[in-house]
Amino acid sequence: MGVLQPFILTLLYFIVAIVIVVIGLFIFEKITQNYKDWDEIKNGNTAIALSITGKVIGICIILAFAIYHSTQVWDTLIWGAFGVILQMIAYLIFEGLTRKFSVETQLHKNNVAVGVVTMGVSIGLAFVIGASIT
Repeated sequence: MGVLQPFILTLLYFIVAIVIVVIGLFIFEKITQNYKDWDEIKNGNTAIALSITGKVIGICIILAFAIYHSTQVWDTLIWGAFGVILQMIAYLIFEGLTRKFSVETQLHKNNVAVGVVTMGVSIGLAFVIGASIT
């Protein structure tokens, strides 16, 4: 098992990452009530595509930090789930802080500027969340 162990661990971390990202995207899809993310992406909505890309990259950054600092795959799974929760909270806070407009509405209208900022918030906070993992 010694020679294969790094490959098996990589496969396990890969599976955990896929599961966490898919669950995270499913949850984010449920948060947005005015539209369906994947339908909007299919129709060419760049703003929503940028926002989703930020969420995927953000979750993966958190998972990477968890892998760096964890001793077991379960630790990564737990930190990944916690990271998804924090990313959701960040999105809701961002929506709440933008009093002059609704982030969700602007993304639905394909406002690319809002999509870029949303992506930046997700990625930036992922580094902060990831750096706090010990």
